[in-house]
Amino acid sequence: MKSPLDSAALNAAIKNVHRAGMPGLFAEVRDGDQVWRGAAGVADVATGRPVTADMRHRVGSVTKTFTAAAVLQQVESGQIGLDTSIGRYLPGLVPGERGDAITVRMLINHTSSLAEYLPYAYPSLKAFPALADTGPQSLDDHRLTRFHPTELIEMGVTAPAVGTPGSTPGVYSNTNYLLLGELLEQVTGTTAERYITRNVIERAGLRDTEFPAGPYVDGPHSKLYEAWFGMIDPPRDYSVYDMSWVGPSASLISTVADLNRFYGMLLAGEIVSPSSLAQMQRTVPVVSQEGRTIDYGLGLHPMEGPGQGIFWGHGGTVWGGGALAMTRADGKRQMAVAVNLQRWNRLDSSGKPQPHPIDDALVALYRVAMYG
Repeated sequence: MKSPLDSAALNAAIKNVHRAGMPGLFAEVRDGDQVWRGAAGVADVATGRPVTADMRHRVGSVTKTFTAAAVLQQVESGQIGLDTSIGRYLPGLVPGERGDAITVRMLINHTSSLAEYLPYAYPSLKAFPALADTGPQSLDDHRLTRFHPTELIEMGVTAPAVGTPGSTPGVYSNTNYLLLGELLEQVTGTTAERYITRNVIERAGLRDTEFPAGPYVDGPHSKLYEAWFGMIDPPRDYSVYDMSWVGPSASLISTVADLNRFYGMLLAGEIVSPSSLAQMQRTVPVVSQEGRTIDYGLGLHPMEGPGQGIFWGHGGTVWGGGALAMTRADGKRQMAVAVNLQRWNRLDSSGKPQPHPIDDALVALYRVAMYG
């Protein structure tokens, strides 16, 4: 019988991403009981130390699925109402009519209309999304800055709204998930990170997944190279970084094996109930940070190949690092990929990111990994 996992094609596809300009990347693909793990390139461009498939990695906004699952557990226990106003729980953080109009669901699916706080926390990004007018200086300035979530939330809440609460398309905003972190703390009496660790990470039996206590990644890991659209040349390592700038929105450290295990269990109804999972899979149109309109559920995002069925998961980026984890709706086929370079596309004369060979090579890898 032919193996549903084509190791030769996967090995070739991952090497092609490295050849296209990615310093290093690694992945795990599963089909039922079969597992392929692969890696290509280097974890350190100076020493040539190779990447390996078991490395720990900052997975960025993949964290949002963990946070959303934790909130839904509290919905199941009656502590949180999905369609209850956030002002009822956190009147000091989202006061007045806005707090009454924005529900917990709107925070999880990015239809709250709350602005992204990042351009306010990072002064050199103030012009975002006008990329040509941004710069990377404040990425260095904030390497070891310890932000408090409520100061970041205030930046997002006081910034001009990006719509009206509940209207679509929504606009992707990390402010939403910092508020969900504060909500979890309010109803559980412990920090969001501690609650998620105990009730999501440990429940799923994830051994290499954790919220960082400081600016370092513990255990074997890659350096993380940020290019900021060609403005940092050569790309600079941001693997040592205080992650309080994103907290329960995007600070998680994990491995590709742990991500596949987590999404497999989530889609099997083992992290939240089947009815909560059904809520997570109800999507609305949301404008992503790249300016594309995507379908977005409650901390889950679908991808569909022609005639191939729906995959559910999430992607994420931090300064220098990225990850994408996707699991087919039936749980059988899974992919998790981690990369150690971000924002590799230089800008053209109109300030738009130019296509790069890495883009096509990654799409080809995802295609082989998800659809064989």
